[in-house]
Amino acid sequence: MTQTGERRRPAEPGRRPRTERDKRVKRVEGAKARRGRRSAPDRRRITRPVRRKEMRRRWVALLSVLTVIALVYLLWFSSMLGVRQVDVVGANSVPADQIRATAAVPDQKPMLRLDTDEIRDRVAQMPGIATVDVSRSWPGTLEITVTERAAIAFFDSGPGGDGVHLVDGGGVVFKTVKERLAGLPELKLMSVSADDPVTRAVTGVLGVIPQQLLKQVTTATAKTPGSVEFTLADGKTVRWGTSADTERKAKVLAALLTREGKVFDVSAPDLPTVS
Repeated sequence: MTQTGERRRPAEPGRRPRTERDKRVKRVEGAKARRGRRSAPDRRRITRPVRRKEMRRRWVALLSVLTVIALVYLLWFSSMLGVRQVDVVGANSVPADQIRATAAVPDQKPMLRLDTDEIRDRVAQMPGIATVDVSRSWPGTLEITVTERAAIAFFDSGPGGDGVHLVDGGGVVFKTVKERLAGLPELKLMSVSADDPVTRAVTGVLGVIPQQLLKQVTTATAKTPGSVEFTLADGKTVRWGTSADTERKAKVLAALLTREGKVFDVSAPDLPTVS
C-alpha cells in the first residue's frame, strides 16, 4: 500500500517527541548564544556609551563638591562678602559715629560670621538708646536701626550737683544737660531710678496722660506708686493715683477744672472731689 503526505520519522527509543514549546525554547537559547558570540568591535561599541555616562556622572559630582567648597569659602572666610559699610538709621541726638564706635564692627569681616546679637547688645548699652535692631544688607552693608530715648521729665541735682538729668517714660536717666528744658515737668522725688517703683509709676502716668494736659504739668511727685500727683502751671494740684483708667480720669479732670478749687482728686474717677 502506498502512503501519501509527509512521512514522520519514528521517535528514537527513550527520546520524547519534540513539541512546539521545545522549539521556541531552542530558538531563544540560540539567539542568546549568538549574542554572546558578538565580535570585540561590537562589544566596544556597546561599552563606550556606558563609560562616557559614568565619566560624566563623576565630573558632575566633582564639580558639585568644588562648587560647595567655593561657596563656603566665599561666604565664611573671604572678604569679598565682608563688611564694607555700617549704616546707622534713626539717630538724631546720639551721634552716628558714636554708635558705630560702640558697635565695633570689624572691617571686611565676612557678613555671615558677624554676631548681630552681640553688636545689638553693645549699642543697647548706650544711655540715649531705647531699642536697637541690627540687620545685614547684602553684599557688604550692616544696618543698625535705633530708637532714641525721649525725655518725658527731668530732675535737678541742685546746687553743687552735676546738672539737669533727663528721664524717659520708663524712668531711665539717660542724659545730663546744663539747663532745664522748656516744656518738661520736674520730678520731685526722693530718688530717681528705673529700678524705683515710685519713679516708674510717676513717669508711667506722665507717659499716658493727654498731651494737652501734659503741657500744663510743671512738677510731678508721689510717695507711693499709687499716689501720683502733679502741679499745673496755674498752681492747681491734681491727685491722679495710678496709671489705670487714664482716659476716664482725663475726661473727669477736664470737667472739674472748670470749677473753683485748688486740689482736684481724680484717683477714683467715679467719685472725684474738688477742694
